[in-house]
Amino acid sequence: MSRLTAPLSLEDLIHRWALELGFQAAGITGTDLHGAEARLRHWLRLGYHGGMDYMARHGDKRSRPAQLLPGTRSIVSVRLDYLPEALAQSGALLRDPARAFVSRYALGRDYHRLMRKRLQRLARRIEAHRGPFQWRAFSDSAPVMEKPLAAQAGLGWIGKHTNLVNREAGSFFFLGELYTDLELRPDPPARDHCGRCHRCIDYCPTRAIVAPYQLDARRCISYLTIEHPGSIPVELRPLLGNRIYGCDDCQQVCPWNRFARLTPEADFLPRQGLDQATLMELWAWDEDEFLRRTEGSAIRRIGHPRWLRNLAVALGNSGGGEAVRQALWRRREHPSELVREHLLWAAARVSLPGSNLRSAGAQ
Repeated sequence: MSRLTAPLSLEDLIHRWALELGFQAAGITGTDLHGAEARLRHWLRLGYHGGMDYMARHGDKRSRPAQLLPGTRSIVSVRLDYLPEALAQSGALLRDPARAFVSRYALGRDYHRLMRKRLQRLARRIEAHRGPFQWRAFSDSAPVMEKPLAAQAGLGWIGKHTNLVNREAGSFFFLGELYTDLELRPDPPARDHCGRCHRCIDYCPTRAIVAPYQLDARRCISYLTIEHPGSIPVELRPLLGNRIYGCDDCQQVCPWNRFARLTPEADFLPRQGLDQATLMELWAWDEDEFLRRTEGSAIRRIGHPRWLRNLAVALGNSGGGEAVRQALWRRREHPSELVREHLLWAAARVSLPGSNLRSAGAQ
């Protein structure tokens, strides 16, 4: 007779179901975030959040899960890998000033809906197994401390660049959370394995990582090209290079990303040729084309004027050329002051003929 095996616990089943639903990993943690709360308050006091006022406006909701779902006791954290191509390809792209670099997470479809749907399916499997319970799924859609929760749930540790890192999978992945009122056994937290490495700090183009585990968003290229709605500081513009939406440099050089896994998700593969597009191609998009080509993409939310702002800076850094000069000049009467300011700065950098319309923003 075969030996009888003990039935799997609910925690074991949650881990199994998460993998069956397409997540690459899942972990369980409680709701104590006092340490993370103290670090967040310190970060806010230093002003490192820049114009992201919502980080302070939400108060303690981020670090007090029960304020989002009353009665929250346990949280399931999940990982979804998104890297669409080998890192060598994006590294080569950064060395070509004529091409546009888009952060690898934004090359495909926006992940939020996919993540939430899978978390909802996970919750329904749990309900089918043990009966109704209170739950709520999150995917960067509410004030949630995703990285501290994931670290406590054993999915990785928060590296010196402030991204979550996993020993077997690097850091190119999305996180999602299922808040529940279940009393679940937590997984052990992950240990920090950064050691004495400081490549991310040394490699950051704008020196935004001001100290280990400390990021000044006001200098971060991802913040400047995505979250920041206004003028990009003149002194930082040359440092953006050809990065028009986000920046992966700190991840690109992290030794743990030699273990980064390519995504199995078709939705995360490059769309609209954004993995190889030239700056000139993207600069030619009018607003209608921008909206059409970025439908279903995270890029769409920055809007066309910010898109052109970022492209103007990159074109100014591209080394010029007659075609670039003419393309910039054709948009000199754009209705957005933000676009005109950055266009004029770029025009000055490529020595646009007749550039007597230089403003204070064109240094």
